[in-house]
Amino acid sequence: MTARFSTDELATTLTRSAWFRAAPDALQKELIDAGRIERLGAGQRLFSRGDTDDGLYCLLDGFMRIGAASSAGKEALLAVIEPVNWFGEIALFDERPRTHDAYAERDSDVFHVPRAALAAILERTPAFWHSFGLLLTQKLRLAFDAIEEAALLPAAPRVARRLLLMSGGYGEPGTQRRVLKVPQEDLAMMLALSRQTINQVLKQFETQHALRLGYAEIEIIDRDKLGALAAFEPRSDQALRRN
Repeated sequence: MTARFSTDELATTLTRSAWFRAAPDALQKELIDAGRIERLGAGQRLFSRGDTDDGLYCLLDGFMRIGAASSAGKEALLAVIEPVNWFGEIALFDERPRTHDAYAERDSDVFHVPRAALAAILERTPAFWHSFGLLLTQKLRLAFDAIEEAALLPAAPRVARRLLLMSGGYGEPGTQRRVLKVPQEDLAMMLALSRQTINQVLKQFETQHALRLGYAEIEIIDRDKLGALAAFEPRSDQALRRN
């Protein structure tokens, strides 16, 4: 542990994760016993694309950026993770290198369960693979949704859906963040849209009183209205229903 988290405080914080709460009690205990808390400074890299798998992580405090950069330095930002979210599980299954970069947006605390400890836990109790499979498939569903939205939806509903997804902790039941600490430039990178398009859409949402824009943050003031803006029915479907 660190001075910031006692064992009891760690357990309480981890149970804010729906995945961890749903895991068997024995697995919860083994993860807590096997893990350690690491402190990252703002801008510090946790791991890089191509690195050897070193285990599973959970963000306890702060913000983590997950993405990749081209040789020219252009960044592809997949997500900005807020507490309490687990990540790094892909390599647990295929034992291949890390797929993306992960680094701290600001000072952050992460809970780290090393690869060797995870392997020992799963060797003792193979049934625990099911829990890690659920963690992986939750991320896979989000990835499929993002691919579909990028292919089928105009910019406005895509922006609204991503804001709702972030507000809900990327699928964490019971999570409803009102204020999102996300600059417009980051939102543009996550959705592969231009900064100008993001600004136009957000200004439109603000005019419709769905949200309020601040410095490097977005406050959701009417979740139902934002949900309505996220809804989109392709014209072809509408035409079919009229015929």
